[in-house]
Amino acid sequence: MQLSRRQFHRGSAAVVASALAGEYCHDYPVHAAESTLKPCPTHEDTFGRLKSGNKIPVIFDTDLGGDIDDTWALLYLLKCPELDVRLIATDAGLGDYRTSLAAKFLTEVSRTEIPLAISVGPKGGRSNQQDWVGDYHHAEYEGIVHEDAADAIIRTIKESSDPVTLVCVGAVPNIAESLRRDPSICQNARFVGMHGAIRVGYGGHAPVVPEANVRNGIEPLRDTFAARWECSVTPLDTCGIVDLAGERYAKVSRSDSVGVKELMENYRHWLNRVSWLKVKPDPKSRSTTLFDLVAVTMAFSEEWMEMQTLPLSIDDKGITAIDETNGQPVRCAMAWKDLDGYKDHVVERLISGMA
Repeated sequence: MQLSRRQFHRGSAAVVASALAGEYCHDYPVHAAESTLKPCPTHEDTFGRLKSGNKIPVIFDTDLGGDIDDTWALLYLLKCPELDVRLIATDAGLGDYRTSLAAKFLTEVSRTEIPLAISVGPKGGRSNQQDWVGDYHHAEYEGIVHEDAADAIIRTIKESSDPVTLVCVGAVPNIAESLRRDPSICQNARFVGMHGAIRVGYGGHAPVVPEANVRNGIEPLRDTFAARWECSVTPLDTCGIVDLAGERYAKVSRSDSVGVKELMENYRHWLNRVSWLKVKPDPKSRSTTLFDLVAVTMAFSEEWMEMQTLPLSIDDKGITAIDETNGQPVRCAMAWKDLDGYKDHVVERLISGMA
């Protein structure tokens, strides 16, 4: 049965009791000392710790290797000094390909201290950046590679002394499976995602459409929104109009900063294979839409965007709608306070050194 967050609060004692009995947790038991629900971490808690000089522990859950924006977001993530990347989990199938892409990229930029985890679900298949991956396989990675992403997510959250921010930029079967196995992870994590289209669709235009990350995992996202933790998202209303062009793009593409060469190589390979673009941009002059960057930013700052808490529900086609009767409360980045300032920030981060 799927509970709303309001229902969860009313029935929390029963939920925790069943978790203690092993009904939900399976191999991840909740100890008796944890039988009282702790307040779940919020963005205010997280940003407060950042102001005190603490980095924010982050798990990056990504469908890397489909759209190129995940690769832009990965490099940006690695250059954010506010964030302590504890795990990169590939999601939404194609586990071996996505993990091999992540492993090769981290190897090229000398960040093999970051553990990787392979998506739950199908492992086979390749996609649009396979030419850059080539024959590389994640078995060659010098760092840790976990075979079960849900297990790795649970353990990373539960072993962290500080609350963990889940930054999720694809469909979220890993997250739903983690919650199914151990709902107590909500006590030490919050969710930040790139999901939905609330008032506008792609490119900032009507009509509202089923956004891809929602459409590709409707039930997992419903379960994620219904869980007892704070959820924040950037829908297409904000992330759907972020790109780099002109001098901003030139600063990045011409930079010799670590990781930029690999990013641009991936971009060119991706353009050779991608099929859904009506007009392909010139990789010498502009990026595609950089949806996922905004979710990474929201892990540590919301200063450039306007946030609203809205009751959201997801229909069977993947439309994310405001639903006052049955919706779950989700914090949404609905408008930009300073889009130009945000783009300038992104450029400076991408051409900086590693965090």
